[in-house]
Amino acid sequence: MTSRSRAEDKRPAETTVATGDQWVIGHGHQRAVIAEIGATLRSFTIDDRPVIDGFGSGEWSGGGRGQVLAPWPNRLGDGRYSFDGVDAQAPLNELPGNNAIHGLVRWLPWRMVGRAQNQVTMAVELRPSPAYPFALRLTVEYRLGRDGLTVVADAENFGPTDLPFGLGFHPYLTVGTPTVDQIRLVVPAGHRLLTDDRGLPVGRAPVAGTEFDFNAGRLIGVTRLDTAFTDLSRDADGMARIQLDHLDGLAGATLWIDERFPYVMVYTGDTLDADQRRTSVAVEPMSCPPDAFRSGIDLITLRPSGRWTGSWGITPR
Repeated sequence: MTSRSRAEDKRPAETTVATGDQWVIGHGHQRAVIAEIGATLRSFTIDDRPVIDGFGSGEWSGGGRGQVLAPWPNRLGDGRYSFDGVDAQAPLNELPGNNAIHGLVRWLPWRMVGRAQNQVTMAVELRPSPAYPFALRLTVEYRLGRDGLTVVADAENFGPTDLPFGLGFHPYLTVGTPTVDQIRLVVPAGHRLLTDDRGLPVGRAPVAGTEFDFNAGRLIGVTRLDTAFTDLSRDADGMARIQLDHLDGLAGATLWIDERFPYVMVYTGDTLDADQRRTSVAVEPMSCPPDAFRSGIDLITLRPSGRWTGSWGITPR
């Protein structure tokens, strides 16, 4: 590669008002676009077929599409929590439930810190604030290869005190059906979380014998999902695999998560705007359940200079 082509490789494909610089990566017939704002996975396609239900370059992410959810995924009741004697209050951005939802980094500009033809790495730092009085550095690498898309996340505490941490991602998967009703779904889970009317966990229940049992795979049909699954069955490589397939076998996708993600939220989009409602399925890897900053359940504590790394990915079929 010449010095000129190396320089061009570090330029964004375009820059938009809505989501900033647009970084394009490719491998064979695969192509993905990652946006500067939120390090958002804006699109992932094979030839002209969408693998995720993303959004246009001049638009902004609606419904959390493709976003990184940190330092907590999903809902934080009242936006208020305490950690090691430090009290914090996050802005409420889900007003009907009086919740702070999906963390603090999804609308921030991230820096591109690594770039190749099939890979881009984005980074952001959270400095102490009333919402999160800690110092957290996040990097997310998106990489395309023979097995599809791999995402590797790394978190580092660069402050002087322990900090609480959780992480999630929010891709919407599509297999080309007009609605999710015609999608065959496999979720290898033993339990789901029960929630109150604010979407906050109040317990767990076995999925066996209920409408939430997708272990053997079945059509979504009329089932409404905004459901966190856990007690995940894993293959010999330690990965749990959630599978979506077109009813006629025309397309499919598998989202895999490593052991750092013991929860997965599945959302059929029933509360989205009418034109997006039940058109694709959000499959969201999560390192902890909703409201973990208050409950402490599976909440990660990072010591000063401590690090956490986890990975997930999407394999189209």
